[in-house]
Amino acid sequence: MYADDWAAWHEAHERRRARPHGLLAATGLHWLTPEWQRFDDVPGEWRDAPDGVSMRTEDGETNLGQVGEDGVELMFGDVMAEVARRGTEVILRPRDPRNPVRLAYKGTPAFPPDEKWIVTGRFVEDRQEITIDTVVDGLKLADAALGRVDFTLEGTELSLTVFDGFEIIFRDATSGVTTYGASRTLTIDPPADDGTVVLDFNRATNLPCAYTEFATCSLPPPENVLPVAVEAGEKSP
Repeated sequence: MYADDWAAWHEAHERRRARPHGLLAATGLHWLTPEWQRFDDVPGEWRDAPDGVSMRTEDGETNLGQVGEDGVELMFGDVMAEVARRGTEVILRPRDPRNPVRLAYKGTPAFPPDEKWIVTGRFVEDRQEITIDTVVDGLKLADAALGRVDFTLEGTELSLTVFDGFEIIFRDATSGVTTYGASRTLTIDPPADDGTVVLDFNRATNLPCAYTEFATCSLPPPENVLPVAVEAGEKSP
């Protein structure tokens, strides 16, 4: 049964969201500078200098070098410190499994799964780099667009830009009403040999910014704001 498969998928997604060092455990979002800084939720002093990111404690100094968007993770007891690049800046984001936000998390409501929200589209490859806004004021990120997917939903012809990893970030007429206002995300499988793809909007999920102020989530480009109400997938937390 499709409903059973969807329930198993969503339960697994909820477990990943609430994992001990997921973003629900984030206790801060610190922007590193060339000057040494100390923060309350992670040991040591930190800076982002021309030779890369460094941290120092009473045991000495460690240079992490130049970090990328995927970043590096350091453990300090139960606390994990994520260091990653966002645009031209570097963030330090501690994650503590004891964070009250994570401990209080009881799950996310969703629309009942309905197979009418599973549609077939056609992928059109058009690789380019797109600059998109984020939930952080003034922060823009360059993201790799793979192309677009054209499809029909509720009798309306639509198109969505598809990003690296075959991820789609979108808003629709439910955004800010019954679903999270900033955006939701949907991951699709790569296209078949004939270019067809399947979009299952029942598997649309919230980005971390729906749960924590310490996220740097991307916002959808203008063409990914749909004029229809996609009453499928996760609702507002």
